[in-house]
Amino acid sequence: EEEGIPVVERETWTRQMDFIMSCVGFAVGLGNVWRFPYLCYKNGGGVFLIPYLLIVFIGGIPVFFLEIALGQFMKQGGVSAWNIAPLFKGLGLASMVIVFFCNTYYIMILVWGLYFLFHSFTNPLPWATCGHPWNTPNCTQDFRRTCHNRSAVQAEGMRSPVIEFWERKVLRLSGGLHEPGEISYEMVLCLIATWIIVYFCMWKGVKSTGKVVYFTALFPYLVLVVLLAHGVTLPGALDGIVYYLKPDWSKLGEAQVWIDAGTQIFFSYAIGLGALTALGSYNRFHNNCYQDAFVLALINSGTSFFAGFVVFSVLGFMAAEQGVDISKVAESGPGLAFIAYPKAVTLMPLAPLWAALFFFMLLILGLDSQFVGVEGLITGIMDMLPPKSVLGSLRREVVAAICCIICFLIDMSMVTEGGMYVFQLFDYYSASGITLLWQAFWECVVIAWVYGADRFMDDVARMIGYQPLPYMKWCWSYITPFVCVGVFLFHVVNYKPLTYNTVYTYPLWGEALGWALALSSMLCIPVTVLYKLLRCKGSLREVSTPGYIKFDIVFTKTKKLRIGSVYPC
Repeated sequence: EEEGIPVVERETWTRQMDFIMSCVGFAVGLGNVWRFPYLCYKNGGGVFLIPYLLIVFIGGIPVFFLEIALGQFMKQGGVSAWNIAPLFKGLGLASMVIVFFCNTYYIMILVWGLYFLFHSFTNPLPWATCGHPWNTPNCTQDFRRTCHNRSAVQAEGMRSPVIEFWERKVLRLSGGLHEPGEISYEMVLCLIATWIIVYFCMWKGVKSTGKVVYFTALFPYLVLVVLLAHGVTLPGALDGIVYYLKPDWSKLGEAQVWIDAGTQIFFSYAIGLGALTALGSYNRFHNNCYQDAFVLALINSGTSFFAGFVVFSVLGFMAAEQGVDISKVAESGPGLAFIAYPKAVTLMPLAPLWAALFFFMLLILGLDSQFVGVEGLITGIMDMLPPKSVLGSLRREVVAAICCIICFLIDMSMVTEGGMYVFQLFDYYSASGITLLWQAFWECVVIAWVYGADRFMDDVARMIGYQPLPYMKWCWSYITPFVCVGVFLFHVVNYKPLTYNTVYTYPLWGEALGWALALSSMLCIPVTVLYKLLRCKGSLREVSTPGYIKFDIVFTKTKKLRIGSVYPC
C-alpha cells in the first residue's frame, strides 16, 4: 500500500471443512463408481489393489499434495500459481485448457443422467419393454433363450430394449462423425437446465460453493449405502462380489495391470486440471494441507473400493437372472451407467424407485465435479485479468456466465444425432491419460528441478509448521516423473485408433481433430518456454532461474499477521 500497489484480500473458505468437501466433491466422481470396479475385476480382482495402492503413494498423493500446497502458498489459481517458476507458466495455461475441455464434455453425462431420471418416474420403465416408437422389429425382452448346454444366449440379430432406448431414443445415433444430423430439443432443454444448476452453484465463488458441496458430496454416499443394502439381498449378489474380489495372482506380471492402475489414479484424483490448485488458493496460509492430502486420498480410494461392492452385487444378480457369466454383463464407462445398471433395475421389484435413486445419485455425483471444475477455470481466469483493466473490472458473476455460455455453445454439437462421436473425441483425447500424465510429469520436474524440491519443502514447512516426510521430495524428483514417463510411453506405443463399440472407426480427419484437442494443451508448455526465452534478455541460465518471491506483510486491525499479495520478479 505504501508503494501504491493495492493489496487485495484473498477470499478464504468460511470453514476448513468447506475445502475438504469441495475436494471430495471434485475428485470423487463418476470414475470411482463406473471405472474402478471394472478395472479391479478385469485386472485380477483383489490383486489389483497392490499396484493401485503402490501408485497411490508414489504418484497420486505426491502430485495431489503438490497442487494443493502450490495454490495455498501462492494464493493464486491454476494459471498464476505457476509464477513460482515464470519460465513454465505454460503449465498453468495447459491446465486451464484441459479443465475447459473437461467442463465442456463432462456435463453431457449429467445431461443423459437427467434425461434418464425424468423417464424413471414411469411404470413400467420405458427401457424395460419393446413396442415404443423408437424400437425396431428386432427388439426383444427375452434374453433367457436356453440351449442344450443350458447357457443363455441372445438370439442372433435381437436387440435389448435398454440398448435401443440408449442408442435410438437418448442418443438417436447417426452413422458416424460425418453425419451430425438434427438437434434433439429434449436434450437441449436438459442441457440448459444442467448448466443453470451449475452456474447458480458456483456463481458467488467459494462462499456458495462451500455450502452446496455439503449436500452434493455427502448425498451420493447415502445412496451408495442404500443401494448396497438392497443389492446384497438380491439372488446372485454374493457371486458378483466374489467375482469382483477373487485374486488372480498371475495378473501382477502383466504390464497392462500397472498401466491401468496408474491411469485410473491420475484420472480419479483429478490431477493436472488446475482445479485443486484453485481450491487450495482459498485456504488460510497456515492450513495443514499435508494432512488434508492424505485424508482426501483415503476418501477417494476408499470410495472407489466401496463402490465396487455396490456395482458387482447388482451385476451378480443380473447375471443370475439372465443365466450368463458375470463377465458378459460387467461394463465400464457409459455402458455401466446407461445400459448395464438400467437393465438390472428392470429385473428388480419397485424398478422405478431404484432407477430414480440411481440416476439421482449419478446426477449429484457428477454435479459437484462439474461446478468445482468450472470454479477452477473461473478462478484461473480472474487471477489472470489485470485488476485495473476493463476485463479485470468485470464482476465474477459475469465471467462465470460467459464461461458457461461458451461451454454450452460447444455442447450443442453433442446433442445432435452425431453427438456421441463428438463426446468420445473429447473424452479420448482432450482430458485423457496422455494429457494428464504429460501435465503431472512437468509439474513434478518444475517444482523439483527448476524451483527446487528443498526450497518448496521449506515453503510448505513455513505454512504447516513442520517438514513433510522426505519421501515427498524423492517422489517429485525421481519416482513420480519416472512413473509418468513409463505410463505415457506405454500409451503412445500401444496407441489404437478411436472406435465406437468396435464397430465404427473414426475417419482420419476425426483422429486429426482429436490430436489437435490433445496437443492444444500439451504444446502450451514448450511453446511458452520458447516464447519467454526468445523474448527475455540475458543468458539461458539467467532467464530460466526463478525470481524471488516478494511478500507484502501487513497487520490487520486485529493485529494478526496476514500475507497479502505475491509478486514474482
